[in-house]
Amino acid sequence: MVKNPFIPVISQEKKEENPGPVEFQVLNFTVKVQRLTSHLKLHKKDYLSQRGLRKILGKRQRLLSYLSKKNGIRYKKLINQLGIRGSQTR
Repeated sequence: MVKNPFIPVISQEKKEENPGPVEFQVLNFTVKVQRLTSHLKLHKKDYLSQRGLRKILGKRQRLLSYLSKKNGIRYKKLINQLGIRGSQTR
C-alpha cells in the first residue's frame, strides 16, 4: 500500500476526538480509486477492474454520506484534505 501524507493528520485528530475508523476507510478507498484509475488509463478494456472501481466508489460514497449525516464538520474537513468532490460540497 502506498503511504499517504494524510494518515498522520487523521491519526492525530483521532487521538483528540476519537472519531472512529471512517476517515481511514475513506482514505484507503481513495488510494485504491487512484490506483485503479491509473490502471484503467492503460488497460481500457479491463472490465473486471472497472467493476471493482465502481464497487469501491459506491462503498466510499456510502461512508461519506454516513459521515456527512453524522458529523458535517468532519465530513467537510476530510473531503478538503483528500481533494475529493471538487466544489460539490453539501
